Amino acid sequence: MTNVVTLTGEQRTQIKELVCEILEIDVADVTGTSLFKEDHDADSMSAIEILTSLEHAFSIEIDQAELTRMVNLDGAVAVVEEGLSR
Repeated sequence: MTNVVTLTGEQRTQIKELVCEILEIDVADVTGTSLFKEDHDADSMSAIEILTSLEHAFSIEIDQAELTRMVNLDGAVAVVEEGLSR
């Protein structure tokens, strides 16, 4: 059985800053539940860029199927936590 890793506050901030840089939005405009596409005008290329950047930042592999879960910051954090748990 695999233990799920819980990210530190610093790691969560790193993900938020990465997402904001890619979406070209202010950090203050993103909450855990604000939707990348609907609230921040992200497109499919932005989503793939976020996925790829997270893989590089955390040295993990994320299946593209996980894009369906990465609709907001909380979803991205959960995917990274699971990736680090493998």
